[in-house]
Amino acid sequence: MAMKVKLLDICHARSGDKGDAANVGLIAREERFYPIIKEKVTRAAVKKHFKGICFGPVERFELPNLWALNFLLHNTLGGGGTVSLKQDAQGKTLAAALLRMEIEVPPSAMRSPKSAARKAPVRSK
Repeated sequence: MAMKVKLLDICHARSGDKGDAANVGLIAREERFYPIIKEKVTRAAVKKHFKGICFGPVERFELPNLWALNFLLHNTLGGGGTVSLKQDAQGKTLAAALLRMEIEVPPSAMRSPKSAARKAPVRSK
């Protein structure tokens, strides 16, 4: 049975602008989380998460050596920093917004490898 977790629990993120496109980088906190985000955090899932904010296509770039995904959200910033009337015309808050996205993960993925490897203490009589 899968459990829902916020990306915040397994990732870091950074965001900024590229003209009218927001640039959001999602970085797994540990290598074991990268295959999960690679599978679950798709272009379609990100587009759905930013419904009403992202009006263009979403591109995804994989950076496995960094355990990261980078997303370009086109037509998101109201024309960009110099012409937009949006409060966040540079998209700085979009990383925090993406970290609120929930995905389903197997419970075993959330167990700490160190605690799983620990043996129960031996009790003497």
